[in-house]
Amino acid sequence: MNDTHKLVNDLSEQVSRLVKDELRLAKLEMAEKGKRAGFGAGLFGAAGAAAFFGGATLVAAVVMLFALVLPGWAAAAIVAVVLFIVAALLGLFGKNEVKQAKPPVPRETIASVKADIDMVKERARR
Repeated sequence: MNDTHKLVNDLSEQVSRLVKDELRLAKLEMAEKGKRAGFGAGLFGAAGAAAFFGGATLVAAVVMLFALVLPGWAAAAIVAVVLFIVAALLGLFGKNEVKQAKPPVPRETIASVKADIDMVKERARR
């Protein structure tokens, strides 16, 4: 009876330690996903800023076109096109970063906890 009591105590301590370790792992995994999502959101913000400046430059090009200053509007149009291309690239990269952070659940930790529970169940059956 004393051996059983010791085994139960040991099992309880090991399960407690295992749960704490798994929670720590989940916290680290969620922090990493949060960083990735934040970086992607920052790229989206940069894409918005580049698009804004592209639009402003395009407006300047239209104004210059109406003023019939051919070299000025041509230069402004070229800058606008380049800024829109930059905005598109930043937007795509930002989308990919946010997509990789989804879903915001610690998959690896959940799988590890399930495996640990299965192992404990298997040992308890013996």
